[in-house]
Amino acid sequence: MRFEGSSTYVATADLKLAVNAAITLQRPLLIKGEPGTGKTMLAEEVAAALRLPLLQWHVKSTTKAQQGLYEYDAVSRLRDSQLGDDRVRHIGNYIVKGVLWQAFEAEEPTVILIDEIDKADIEFPNDLLRELDRMEFHVYETRETIRARHRPIVFITSNNEKELPDAFLRRCFFHYIKFPDRETMARIVDVHFPGLKQDLLKEALEVFFGLRDVPGLKKKPSTSELIDWLKLLVAEDIPPEALHSKDNKVVVPPLHGALLKNEQDVHLFERLVFMAQRNR
Repeated sequence: MRFEGSSTYVATADLKLAVNAAITLQRPLLIKGEPGTGKTMLAEEVAAALRLPLLQWHVKSTTKAQQGLYEYDAVSRLRDSQLGDDRVRHIGNYIVKGVLWQAFEAEEPTVILIDEIDKADIEFPNDLLRELDRMEFHVYETRETIRARHRPIVFITSNNEKELPDAFLRRCFFHYIKFPDRETMARIVDVHFPGLKQDLLKEALEVFFGLRDVPGLKKKPSTSELIDWLKLLVAEDIPPEALHSKDNKVVVPPLHGALLKNEQDVHLFERLVFMAQRNR
């Protein structure tokens, strides 16, 4: 199996190389990069391109590694025993299969997405080491061992909110998605807006990358925010000339709330525009 990209996802050559390296090595692919650079979407696109089922596990701060294997629903069993339900005789009726169990017993290879692993407790990655390495785990309640019929393709995303343990990193193939340059960004936009006028695209990219270059921004606008902004510009029929002043000086862009997401950044940019206009 090889990933060669798709018509709906612009994958750079080094990203495709990383995906195929992880498949060849049979190791999880750990993806890092700025929010909005397509980390989560990558797993979805690989699954679609290879025509494999996708199982998603979105990690939260309260998520435990055990939930990816299975959970024993003791509360439901107690309630059923009080109601005299015959299901209580078999503990297996109260085992809830997690994403890894579903993937291990699948009839065909699957793609697993473990999304934003750095949101969980620091011990979360270590608790998955054995299962991801050996592709098996033991169910203590039913005294059975679940072994993978097929080794799944595992994608793990991280926003770098926490350092991941060295033992975990050793078992992964790592790739950092660089922020797209203008040429790559234009290709990404073309996927979402194939009929977009080139003069509007040119002006929008000038504003977008100009904003990202502003020193001191708390949160730089991301790819997904550019797509949202362009969608609004098209919907409101904003002309390209509205994105800059008559003498090509920078202005506060229309609908900038799609790009700047906190008041400090808005005030900072407004001050820079004011200073630029005063110094004409």
